[in-house]
Amino acid sequence: MYSFLGGILILLFGYFVYGVILEKVFRSDDRKTPCLIHPDGVDYVPVKPLQAFLIQLLNIAGLGPIFGALSGAIWGPQVYLWIVFGTIFAGAVHDYLAGMISMRNDGASISEITGKYLGGFMLQVIRLFSVILLIMVGVVFMVGPAGLLALMVTQGTSGAITASSAPAVVWEMNAAEWTKVLTVIILIYYFLATLLPFDKIIGKIYPVFGFCLIFMAIGIGGVTVYNHLNGTKPMIELWEGFYNMHPKAESTPIWPLMFITVACGAISGFHATQAPMISRCLTSERQGRFVFYGAMVAEGMIALIWAAAGIAFYNPAGDGFSTAGLLAIGGGNSTSVYQISVGLLGPIGSVLALLGVVACPITSGDTAFRSARLVIADWFKIEQKDFLPRLAIALPLLLLGYGISFLDYNVVWRYVAWSNQTLAMIALWAGAVYLCRSVGQSKALIAAIPATFMSAVSVTYFCIAEECYLMLEKNLAYGIGVGAALLFFAIYLSKNFFRSSLVH
Repeated sequence: MYSFLGGILILLFGYFVYGVILEKVFRSDDRKTPCLIHPDGVDYVPVKPLQAFLIQLLNIAGLGPIFGALSGAIWGPQVYLWIVFGTIFAGAVHDYLAGMISMRNDGASISEITGKYLGGFMLQVIRLFSVILLIMVGVVFMVGPAGLLALMVTQGTSGAITASSAPAVVWEMNAAEWTKVLTVIILIYYFLATLLPFDKIIGKIYPVFGFCLIFMAIGIGGVTVYNHLNGTKPMIELWEGFYNMHPKAESTPIWPLMFITVACGAISGFHATQAPMISRCLTSERQGRFVFYGAMVAEGMIALIWAAAGIAFYNPAGDGFSTAGLLAIGGGNSTSVYQISVGLLGPIGSVLALLGVVACPITSGDTAFRSARLVIADWFKIEQKDFLPRLAIALPLLLLGYGISFLDYNVVWRYVAWSNQTLAMIALWAGAVYLCRSVGQSKALIAAIPATFMSAVSVTYFCIAEECYLMLEKNLAYGIGVGAALLFFAIYLSKNFFRSSLVH
């Protein structure tokens, strides 16, 4: 309990202290923002700070801070360290810089920002890379909720949810048939959210879901602490499980697997694709710390709550410390979220489970396709004020996403995880170059250090993960990952060191 509560306090400290330091390094000021310079009523729409914060939180908080945190908790309570310090020094820095640099560049998408600061080659790479990632994220957040809703329809929210298709027939359709129908319904919603002005759907429903997400997390966290105090479901302290607690520890090392698995709960490149949407809607640069840095800290808290809840819920009282129960249930998935929600919060838990694993991913999937539209529009310089140009981009994207939805869900998800963290690495390097040129070499280390760290994570995972096909020996993969990260840092210094003497 003390490790968990300490993590919450450190996250708050990070927002009020490190967030302020980052804001001063960036030098936010009172210049006019993109939505005030040329509001278009579609994407450049002024939004109030609290509304923007809740929209940003829903944009970035899909399944990641719930599913990812629960899966990462299988390694034990040291996942708290990655969630807490990853959020403060990497994830929130990444999100803040992505949003603020976009604001300084007229709301440009992450691909255009990367091209401006990392060169023409990276521009083309990230344009293609980000569109592919966004489509895959949109597909994952379309098929996953559709499948869970189908199971709830056929089995009822009061029954246990499993990953298997239910044979029961409701209105003469089974779960698999319902999944297909619901996928189309969600796709139609995505179509509307991608095309309509920002304030028509997203601006209205996201703040409501944002409050519900926060309420859900507070409820789960509060009952988890209560159960620890009464001894029914004890939490594991950091010092009690400061080792690789994964039941398959030998084949699943903490580095880099846990750092990729947790993803959105600590840092996520997907967030860099979402931040420009909000950067086009803020009315002052001084709102950036609350909206961008603050939303990531809030997501870190949500991830920490679910990680702690998962460890405690599946840790049998009196039998020693173990994460075997969490592994047996499959880590973060619809089943574990449903069991924890209902087990901790009773009947209302089924409603909250529906919110957590259906509403949250849907409200990230729709903005994934919207972001893909904006990336392509920036790429080909297509004005988006009129309806037909938006339709010309959105329709092929959504049809492509629907086609990909017929592929194996698990295969698509595996590639999303690595590409997500790789994009985070690239976005941090772009932020480091921006700071180096704008405020100085030493201050740019606030982005360059986490960029180097994430380079080591991404390259090591690429060398060791099964889906990347290299599957090198563990120590060799570690050496290549660290070596690549140091090489990237050396290239960064050689390209940008002398520029720092020219900044004002």
